[in-house]
Amino acid sequence: MSLDFGSLDLTKTALLLCDLQNDFIHPDGAYGRSGTTAAEITAIPARVAPVAQRVRARGGCVVSTHFTLVPGRDDEPFISEHLRAMRPFLGKGDFVAGGWGHDVVDELHPVDAKVEKVAYSSFYMTRLEWYLRKMDVQTLIIAGIVTNGGVTSTLRDAHVRDFDCVLLEDGCAAFSVSVHDIAIDALRPVSKVTSCAEFLSGLAS
Repeated sequence: MSLDFGSLDLTKTALLLCDLQNDFIHPDGAYGRSGTTAAEITAIPARVAPVAQRVRARGGCVVSTHFTLVPGRDDEPFISEHLRAMRPFLGKGDFVAGGWGHDVVDELHPVDAKVEKVAYSSFYMTRLEWYLRKMDVQTLIIAGIVTNGGVTSTLRDAHVRDFDCVLLEDGCAAFSVSVHDIAIDALRPVSKVTSCAEFLSGLAS
């Protein structure tokens, strides 16, 4: 599916930034300290920032979602078993709501709304849909990490909720280029796909 820029009403559009948080991306965050990173992921904020600026300047909103580890007894976070197996370095103090690591990276400030999430999809047990409906959002421009996880789950949930979805192909990344490419191809039947540069060029024309 191709994007018709002539019919895009940015006043009814939100740029959705999936989990572009310090704990995922910044060298001093939880993933960075453990050495769990990828060049494709760290490059995202600089590429997406001009899109965020343009969307807000044209009357749209920017919403960031924030993966959250909720503290339990003695402040030990609740971590699902599959995540604990994949990321054994996660622990107390990581992805805590309100903390520096939990926040969106500096390059993407400011945002209009922040939504905490505890699972892959940004819609699962969150106020995201309520906020988007209140803002009369019809189109979601989606960027973030990881392509095969939070991005895919969020986009598919948005699709079944009848939001018109646009995926920024190079505004997303995974820890593997091949995994990213496979995930993008799998989303083409349910979303328009474009690049950050193409999106900006389309708006300019």
